[in-house]
Amino acid sequence: MAAVLNALWDLWARLEGKPLWKLLSDMEPEQLVSCIDFSYITDALTRAEALEILRKGSVGREARESQLMESGFPAYTTSCAWLGYPDAELRQRCTEALQDGWTRFKVKVGSSLEDDERRCRIIRDVIGPDRTLMLDANQRWDVLEAVEWMQKLARFRPLWIEEPTSPDDVLGHKHISQALSALGIGVATGEQCQNRVVFKQLLQAKALQFCQVDTCRLGGIPEILAVLLMARKFQVPVCPHAGGVGLCELAQHISMFDFLSVSTSLENRVCEYVDHLHEHFVFPVRIHKAAYMPPMEPGYSTEMRKDSLQDFEFPGGRVWRELASSGKHAVAVAVTEGGS
Repeated sequence: MAAVLNALWDLWARLEGKPLWKLLSDMEPEQLVSCIDFSYITDALTRAEALEILRKGSVGREARESQLMESGFPAYTTSCAWLGYPDAELRQRCTEALQDGWTRFKVKVGSSLEDDERRCRIIRDVIGPDRTLMLDANQRWDVLEAVEWMQKLARFRPLWIEEPTSPDDVLGHKHISQALSALGIGVATGEQCQNRVVFKQLLQAKALQFCQVDTCRLGGIPEILAVLLMARKFQVPVCPHAGGVGLCELAQHISMFDFLSVSTSLENRVCEYVDHLHEHFVFPVRIHKAAYMPPMEPGYSTEMRKDSLQDFEFPGGRVWRELASSGKHAVAVAVTEGGS
């Protein structure tokens, strides 16, 4: 559903000659609310409440848009601290990111407490005590294990622990949130949430302190609008999940619209950035001084380069043919030899 609806909103923005963030922010509150399905969420957000939020969000929007055009939307980097990087490479990548102006860094954790402590120590040594550090466990732990593990990592002063346990476990996230609140560590989750109802429960239960919507896992802009408005009501900052192929290109629009028309604030709000695979897009994201600069091309920034589509088309694209001819990829070889 996300693929179809994202494509339709991309077409709508192109027809209007606007980038999606601008299309959304220019819409009247009544028009935006008419796009939202309020089924199953009226115990958390009513249509009237959504209208009130958006009407308040329209005040001062022109000044915020000017600010956005000048300074962009704050980003954080995930690219310098993947699991598996040797210590020397970890230190080098963090040093280079720091030199490029990054002030917010996310590190993957969860495979080994000893490794996590060493890697967090390296990163803190490089970035210093005042810059922001976030941790991401990618669902590695049980609930009690997450609490115990994070109590050991608390001395590195992370802003949040992302996906500490099963993404479907609302009460588990609530338990972790309550246990870590005294340590000043928030819980971030949502990249695996597939509908507004799970987000509603996470927000109602105070089970997350950072809301990480994913533009391809939720069912398009209408579902995202519902989550943004619920997050605003519950005073939880939205920090979209991004990365992969095209997620950064999409997520920037959501953060910018949220700032312009919903939250009206940049406090504790940041959008993830991963620095690879943007070369496959006609209009790749623009980062300046660790911030997403607003895309100005019409649409949802998802148009891929024709040569990339041709090269990676399965099974006849150049990349697959080369893999098959070299014998390096069993699937490519089998498909090519099978003729389908």
